[in-house]
Amino acid sequence: MRPILLKGHERALTQIRYNREGDLIFSVSKDQQICVWFSHNGERLGTYRGHQGAIWTVDVDPTTTMIASGSADNTIRLWDVKTGRLLKTWDFPTAIKRVEFNEDGTKLVAVTEKRMGHLGTIVVLNINPDVNAEQSDEKALVIVCEESKATVAGWSYLSKYIIAGHEDGSISQYDAKTGDLLLNIPIHELNNPITDLQWSADRTYFITASKDKTAKLITAKDLEVLKTYTADTPLNSATITAKKDFVILGGGQAAMEVTTTAVRQGKFEARFYHKIFEDEIGRVRGHFGPLNTVAADPTGKGYASGGEDGYVRVHHFDKGYFDFMYEVERERANKLAQQAAQAQAAAAPATAKA
Repeated sequence: MRPILLKGHERALTQIRYNREGDLIFSVSKDQQICVWFSHNGERLGTYRGHQGAIWTVDVDPTTTMIASGSADNTIRLWDVKTGRLLKTWDFPTAIKRVEFNEDGTKLVAVTEKRMGHLGTIVVLNINPDVNAEQSDEKALVIVCEESKATVAGWSYLSKYIIAGHEDGSISQYDAKTGDLLLNIPIHELNNPITDLQWSADRTYFITASKDKTAKLITAKDLEVLKTYTADTPLNSATITAKKDFVILGGGQAAMEVTTTAVRQGKFEARFYHKIFEDEIGRVRGHFGPLNTVAADPTGKGYASGGEDGYVRVHHFDKGYFDFMYEVERERANKLAQQAAQAQAAAAPATAKA
């Protein structure tokens, strides 16, 4: 896979998002700019300017009509994708760390920072899908995180739950209509913040990444941990690939701890794991710093990563990738079949003797 390097940011990347069709990539950075690119060739369509602080998060609605962004300038901004026109600005007392549209694009969930005497909150805003309509100033729901501040949050299937990851390593499930806390379960090691939360296509399960060097696959309904993927470095992001049973993890040491030794040891590689068997089956190198964000193309054709080095790297999977995955799965299936046959053969003499 020969990557396409996208150089449109002057500082570290913070988040990358594909739209639903997978033909556009939105990237945000600490340089106060939002860039949009064609995913197939890396051509930049344009830049959305207006934020006055580092941009921590971005999301695009299901119809690629609007994007929302959250920044250290304490605002959420809503933009018209086609024209770049700023549609709405919501002001908050602290920075916005995460935004995410629900499945039909009528609601936006946001996570605010805990700082300067303000508790961290999870806020829900009503969104009018019409770009020419007036957007409401009112917050539809505010959830105050008193125990441990939320770091990430998103919508489950049918917008039934709001799922949030916390600084203490726990996951919370809230009723999306009332804001009532339904479940809070310690998932990752205590006081290891959850750094990312990304959904499966049907939003019935999700993957988390954490500073405890693990990523976990978790159900939205009861927060059951299905799978655990163990890395050798703190993780900043994790994503689930479409069409193949695969997850991609990205991470690395904090920028102040980065050394040439870390580069040689491969600490800045995207790590590929089999989603079902939990085996690490490959790595892709290239970034010259920690991977801060990874995103999978929803069509299953590739993935993109954004690093501390300021680059977005877009990879399109080649034929060898798909063939290799097939061989790995077939080899594992054959191995399981052999084990079953051996167990059956071992039990046969005892049955005959009886």
